[in-house]
Amino acid sequence: MEIIKLTTTESTNSYLKALLKGTTPKNFTTIVTEKQTKGRGQQESDWLSEPNKNLTFSVFISHENLKIIHQKSLNFAISLAIYDVLFTKNISKIAIKWPNDIVSANRKICGILLENTFKGDHIKNSVIGIGLNVNQENFPKTLTKVTSLKLETLIEYDLDDLLKDLLMEIEKKIHDLATQKFDLLEKKYMTVLYKRDTPSMFKSSSNEIFMGMITGISRNGKIQIQLEDESIREFGIKEISFL
Repeated sequence: MEIIKLTTTESTNSYLKALLKGTTPKNFTTIVTEKQTKGRGQQESDWLSEPNKNLTFSVFISHENLKIIHQKSLNFAISLAIYDVLFTKNISKIAIKWPNDIVSANRKICGILLENTFKGDHIKNSVIGIGLNVNQENFPKTLTKVTSLKLETLIEYDLDDLLKDLLMEIEKKIHDLATQKFDLLEKKYMTVLYKRDTPSMFKSSSNEIFMGMITGISRNGKIQIQLEDESIREFGIKEISFL
């Protein structure tokens, strides 16, 4: 495992993808930066992070035999790796919010961005971007549902030690993926999925408001919601949100 530390960069994902154009890094090569000026989340949303307080890093993963049909299992593996490390910190009501945010109650503590390269019907490699709020205590007023490890536990964390713990767990979960433990990963993911089997109000991208319950994840990674008439609807990223 090689860790490349930067003082500042626009985006660790962008930096790592640019590196891929000229060379093939070792598996699990990681880019970590003290300051990220143009961090990205899902669907091109911004990721804001106070310099030297948090972990913003990207990991290169090369897959030997991972088919595209198992892409959702990759998401399960990475989400669970972060979840399992944070669970040991005794964070209140920690859960994975579909598809791969880590939350404490309803407050976001970590975001994950997966960018894959495909070859035929296989995923060739992945660039995994992770933004984890660690020691930050003050957030912009526009961010009302965010938190950090320090806010939740009142402990100051060593960023290097925490990064190593996260990378070790990511390697373990990728091994589970490589050995095709797809059912195990999905079962664990569903066990810790935020608001699973809990009646909740949702709002679709077309501004439709309805009551439903999260019951599963479809084969292509969409969230499945059971409506009041017991029918099941599926939604992709940004097609639905909690009201």
